[in-house]
Amino acid sequence: MNRKKQWLLWLILLSPIVCDAADAETHLASIRLEALSYEHGRGVKKDYHQALGLYCKAALAGDAESAYNLAFMHFYGRGVARSLPIATYWFKVAARQGDNYANKMLLHYKDVKPAEGDPDCHLQLETKIEQMPEVQAGVSPSQKVVETWVNQIAPAYEIDPKLVLAVIQAESAFSLTALSNKNAQGLMQLIPETAERFGVKDVWNPIQNIKGGMAYLSWLLQHFSGNVTYVLAAYNAGEGAVERYQGVPPYLETQNYVKRILARYPKTQHPIPGKPMIGTVASALKAS
Repeated sequence: MNRKKQWLLWLILLSPIVCDAADAETHLASIRLEALSYEHGRGVKKDYHQALGLYCKAALAGDAESAYNLAFMHFYGRGVARSLPIATYWFKVAARQGDNYANKMLLHYKDVKPAEGDPDCHLQLETKIEQMPEVQAGVSPSQKVVETWVNQIAPAYEIDPKLVLAVIQAESAFSLTALSNKNAQGLMQLIPETAERFGVKDVWNPIQNIKGGMAYLSWLLQHFSGNVTYVLAAYNAGEGAVERYQGVPPYLETQNYVKRILARYPKTQHPIPGKPMIGTVASALKAS
């Protein structure tokens, strides 16, 4: 199969995932229910490995109940070695997505330091992302496909995908070939220095571009303690400028940039990511 046909096939395979919020919720619920069947042997042969994989897929796409169920599989050692730190990590993920029971478990096990992630689950994500084909000349994915990529990749960096999408809209209006007069390139408008800093080998590969931009956003969220205004200003003008002015620099471009994104993403505080499972694009490529 040639590259262009392979790419078109990927668009077809991805298209069922692209749906409105209600459809997405239904889709994730169906994955969760299938995982439950394998976990407890309801109508199928009990298969913890299959259950873990399905829960992982749904949890990384934002399903709080799947994250909660993953926590208990690690808590009881179902199909995996028992690990309270990994269980607590998943309770933390579920709680951040609004699960009240997960919050109660975190209070009960507040002395347990959560793991930085679930290596087995995130390895699935890394492999899935790295298996996506490169975009070929003359084949331009739709905005919806880019949104799907962002939703798939964002959990690895513990970033709200809506923030990433607001940045992409402001930076490139979802154009894969966007190039600024300052040599900022691609969807997330990475300058060569930033691309090199975060291990992006091919800035015109949209998957690598997105991951490089997310790695930078994740770093900025840690550096500025989740202050979204400062993070956006730094993404536009550099963290040095924000530190120098102790806030949004007095540059009209940067001030308008921050206002434009906050109009689409009005949250001014973001949970501070832990150490990302994929710290740089280079480490992800190495792991695959």
